[in-house]
Amino acid sequence: MLNISQNEIFQDCKQRKAFQGHGWLTQGPICPTTGAMDSRPIQLTKTLRTPADLAAAGLIAPSAIPGLTTVGTRYAVAIPPALVQAMTSAGDEAANIARQFVPDTRELDVRPEERVDPIGDIAHSPVKGIVHRYPDRVLLMPTLTCAVYCRFCFRREVVGAEAALTTAERDAALAYIRATPTIWEVILTGGDPLVLSDRRIGELISALDSIPHVKVIRIHSRVPVADPARIDDGLIAALKRTGKAMFVAVHCNHAGELTSQATAACGRLSDAGIPLLAQSVLLAGVNDTVEDLENLFRTLVAARINPYYLHQLDYAPGTSHFRVPLERGQALVQSLRGRLSGLALPTYILDIPGGAGKVPVAAGYLSPEEDGTYLIRDPAGSHHSYPPSPP
Repeated sequence: MLNISQNEIFQDCKQRKAFQGHGWLTQGPICPTTGAMDSRPIQLTKTLRTPADLAAAGLIAPSAIPGLTTVGTRYAVAIPPALVQAMTSAGDEAANIARQFVPDTRELDVRPEERVDPIGDIAHSPVKGIVHRYPDRVLLMPTLTCAVYCRFCFRREVVGAEAALTTAERDAALAYIRATPTIWEVILTGGDPLVLSDRRIGELISALDSIPHVKVIRIHSRVPVADPARIDDGLIAALKRTGKAMFVAVHCNHAGELTSQATAACGRLSDAGIPLLAQSVLLAGVNDTVEDLENLFRTLVAARINPYYLHQLDYAPGTSHFRVPLERGQALVQSLRGRLSGLALPTYILDIPGGAGKVPVAAGYLSPEEDGTYLIRDPAGSHHSYPPSPP
């Protein structure tokens, strides 16, 4: 896999000059051929969408273009400038970040247990754009476009393939929510709803605000990390067009994604009174060590983001190289308890394949005894009786 350092992104001055000629590179590192210095970090102005783009940026070898073109034909590719910069400034951690976004020919290896719709969205979709799996909440997916396409996405067979809901489709989805009084929370997801224009986001928020039985609006997004500049005054004003409880859940899997720009973007949301949650996915080669997870969750909390869920990877097609065995995930989460404040500990969760819902899967701390008491394991691995024995 990748072993990227800042100066390796552009292998020589000719490559860097060519990239500047495409209008992508505005500044960069030391040129290894001439020694000409530019101490500012690499900044791109366009999203990388093809293997040729990735090769020009030094993220893949030119010889990899044919194989990855096949991958890119099946699954959408997009890496925005902010994430390229995060990779190139992450030092030894660059590969951990890049694995999430740079395509890999192993994505064409589809295992028998993997599913096109691994968590059963289709079976729980009464109208287009709505997934209603739990009685009190629905997913509303106004778009299937994302700022960045993760290589392990559980909706990878559909994201990037369609435009936003039409006005008629959006109105039908909202009508379903209005007609279903059990719906207490609406989760805007996709795709990534924050790629929509301020106007369209504001219209959605206002429409949901007008439904009396909807009390909570939650937005799931990669944008604060993938495109921090998008979190501007106009977007925040659109999000604030409601008096209901509003939450933004940020998808972030590695501490290196929380650059100063991403942290500032999250800060703008927090300062506007919008609480932030984090959803992370346990991924082999990205964050599957105690140290990586500890650093991720501490960095999130320091950025005023509450770690909410750590997901066991879903069985989406071509993702087996990212999968961490469940028992290893349980051991990692168990190791974090006692090392981290409770503020920094998310719930380790598994979405049951087929659509039966989410369940926590952290290793149990309680073992029932024959006498009706329990044996409790503490974070250090010692066992204790509960209720406690008489002194």
